[in-house]
Amino acid sequence: MKKNLTVPELAKLLGISRIAVYKKVKAGVIPAEKVGRTYIITDKTVNDILGKELSSTKKSQIDRTVKKVVKQYGPLLKKLGAE
Repeated sequence: MKKNLTVPELAKLLGISRIAVYKKVKAGVIPAEKVGRTYIITDKTVNDILGKELSSTKKSQIDRTVKKVVKQYGPLLKKLGAE
């Protein structure tokens, strides 16, 4: 994959409109750097969006969520697993 993507390239990769990507960039949902008139999205950001890499923060958030679900639904999960 290229080091950086433009908004239209990211939109094509995600299968959404350029306008939707621009709105997410403007809202700060997708971090991007403006170079001239073009927004550049780094490969790290693209990997985060696509879920190819997990930061330690996201990993710990997933761990906490899994523990919460197991604590809350543990007996039900055991019953479902036994079937």
